[in-house]
Amino acid sequence: MAKVFLDTNYFIDAIHRKPEKGIIESLENHSVYTSILSFHIYCYVCKIKLPNKIVFAQREKFLIVDFSGNILDKALLGPTSDFEDNTQLHSAAEAECDIFLTEDKKLLDMKFFGKVKIEQN
Repeated sequence: MAKVFLDTNYFIDAIHRKPEKGIIESLENHSVYTSILSFHIYCYVCKIKLPNKIVFAQREKFLIVDFSGNILDKALLGPTSDFEDNTQLHSAAEAECDIFLTEDKKLLDMKFFGKVKIEQN
């Protein structure tokens, strides 16, 4: 069983844009993480009104990495010029995830962030 982190776009695809891809089902034997920032972006971009039973049900499928001052400080330093990407990478590292799933070509080109393998499922 691996610890798998979903980048924001991958997370939104899994629960909202492309549920037919079966992303969550394909990861059912793994611990699946995402950041609190991903939920924020999801609710904002999709204009979700709260409280919302569907969002609560989706939340139960994930282990959430809290956004901390430590992650903020690291994200402000890199490794990329994109704050959101940096926040996701440092969140995955903080949770000691094995795999970081993304479709972001720049991140995929990195191949690893510390011990976290960056890949596309």
